[in-house]
Amino acid sequence: MRSIPFSPPDISELEINEVAECLRSGWITTGPRTKELEKRLAEYVGTSKCVCLSSATASEELNLRILGIGEGDEVIVPAYTYTASAAAAIHVGATVVFVDSQKDNPEMDYDAMEAAITEKTKAIIPVDLGGVVCDYDKIFEIVERKKDIFVPSGNTDLGMRIQKALGRIAVVADCAHALGSVWHNKKAGSIADFSSFSFHAVKNFTTAEGGASVWGDIDGIDIDEIYRWFQLYSLHGQNKDALAKSQLGSWEYDIIAPLYKCNMTDIMASIGLRQLDRYEGLLARRKDIIKEYDKMCESLGLDHIRHYDSDYTSCGHLYLVRIPGITDEKRREVIVKMAEQGISCNVHYKPLPMMTAYKSCDHVKGGGVDIKDFPNAYHLYENEITLPLHTKLSDEDVKYIVDNFTDIVKGL
Repeated sequence: MRSIPFSPPDISELEINEVAECLRSGWITTGPRTKELEKRLAEYVGTSKCVCLSSATASEELNLRILGIGEGDEVIVPAYTYTASAAAAIHVGATVVFVDSQKDNPEMDYDAMEAAITEKTKAIIPVDLGGVVCDYDKIFEIVERKKDIFVPSGNTDLGMRIQKALGRIAVVADCAHALGSVWHNKKAGSIADFSSFSFHAVKNFTTAEGGASVWGDIDGIDIDEIYRWFQLYSLHGQNKDALAKSQLGSWEYDIIAPLYKCNMTDIMASIGLRQLDRYEGLLARRKDIIKEYDKMCESLGLDHIRHYDSDYTSCGHLYLVRIPGITDEKRREVIVKMAEQGISCNVHYKPLPMMTAYKSCDHVKGGGVDIKDFPNAYHLYENEITLPLHTKLSDEDVKYIVDNFTDIVKGL
């Protein structure tokens, strides 16, 4: 029997050696390696700027803070996602408005999304689940159509100016799963107004923990001013980081505002730099594994995530399978049977309206939510299983997963 973990990090000697060099350099906090990673990620994604931070959640929260979103504002979030998508909006004081999924598709129901828009709506958070990019054409079409009821109300000078310049609801993408994914020949991160990425240990591209924010050019807004405010928000409101203060005679600094602490370190960036060198090869390996899973699902008649289409190319972060007609109880049995064969599976996701934090919450519209109001999200959840998909899998591992899953499904 094999032992196959769900999603271990793929760390090579390149990353290990770069981290060792970083430690030997004496510079381990935010410094030259972090700045280099920001530059390279911006080039990779296709944006003018990138800021690396301590997590995707911090990145998403700061995206909203840069936009000046806060108390009295509403942010639309899919019910079928991880908590970070909603928690970031709550952290800034906004009210979350949950929207159900499409039938048999984890993307938001765009008609329901449009119906949820009010004059208080300041941002929509689409989620590129598993690496599959949302229909941003549809999303932008809707926010443009709703421009006439949009009322800028940024709670900061920069936020107000950005909201006025956009003249519509901001599209703030949760691209935690989607580094390298492509929609209509544009990479995730270069499509929405602001986007956040996750570099957590289970992601395709990792810095152990960590994340990044990227944003598009906005008429009349200096992108360097946006970057400067990301730096302020992530480093206590201090107007010089450690690298700047290390210059001869540059010890003095000011605190612009009592802000937050969520910067990336050079140790983390060291891992990211070498991961980026290897990234296209990692994506290619994921594609090979996905082909084998697709063949298995087609032969068994199972619904599965579709990573490649004429409109998009996914980075292949997660492989979601749905077994038609089975109950939540049966799905749990399948996961246990896979575990008994040494194969670790997961579920993506238990919808947020099923979570204690959101059933009763002052920062959720209506004071809380009930999963009964999100039937499509529940239907997607109740029979879903996520198979291991990572670049540490050998061809023999993939065959072992396919053979065991096939036998278990056939035995239902």
